[in-house]
Amino acid sequence: MSRIDNAIEMAEKKRKMSVQAIAPETDINRFDNQKTRPHDINHEPFSSIPTPVINHPFLISANKQNDPASEQYRKLKSAIVKLAQLGRFDKSLMVTSAIGGDGKTLTSINLAITLAQEFDHTVLLIEADLRRPTIMKYIGLEATLGLTDCVLDDMDVSEVLVKTGIGKLSILPAGRVVSNPVELFSSNKMQTLLKEIKSRYADRYVIIDTTPVLPFAEPQFIANVVGGILFVVREGYTAEDKVAKALSLLKNYNLLGVVCNGVNEIQSAGKYGYYGYYEKAL
Repeated sequence: MSRIDNAIEMAEKKRKMSVQAIAPETDINRFDNQKTRPHDINHEPFSSIPTPVINHPFLISANKQNDPASEQYRKLKSAIVKLAQLGRFDKSLMVTSAIGGDGKTLTSINLAITLAQEFDHTVLLIEADLRRPTIMKYIGLEATLGLTDCVLDDMDVSEVLVKTGIGKLSILPAGRVVSNPVELFSSNKMQTLLKEIKSRYADRYVIIDTTPVLPFAEPQFIANVVGGILFVVREGYTAEDKVAKALSLLKNYNLLGVVCNGVNEIQSAGKYGYYGYYEKAL
């Protein structure tokens, strides 16, 4: 561990000690959420966290590992790992789509789980779709604090991370509701926080699930910070003109590939590196 890492660790320990000292005199909802904050066990080893039972039918990488669709997620994971090893991106990526309903969030979760199930990969999944945060619901966990609280209240990321018990997967939940997510993501504080997360957790994959590109502006602000973008298209659902328009908005960023979701047959890699899935509906 470098001197910089040691200094960061010491500073973090001192900060946590000071938080514990003042907690009894502060807002109890901010520091004492034992019933709703599974991330209070954030500092325990991953091996000590119980593995949750995930019953959602489309989280197949967690509950149907022998399913053919799980194999497609493993192929997608292998492609992502290879791109990182080749230096195509810095292990941080954003997952988005043209419109809602393409399956971007389920793709984010399944990819994160597949990466985290391997011994060598630690994964941080960020719930940045503040308009419709569903990651925690899919996983079956609860959290009252998250990303927005880190930005608005200067909370440290380590205080709100949720360890899932699924391999080495942690989640940064969305946090409390905000009235205008665009203003939050365009702020210097958010941009600085996302850069800090990349720097602090440089040894892990950071996957950011964000809003669709066409209806909302948040993805373009996040794209400025991440190393790469995965774009999700649902076969027979997203109109080609909308896909083209969305991709044009992302043309100045590092597009790693397009995930073709909901197809009946596996497609070979094409111009954008398509990956097929067997799910019929998301």
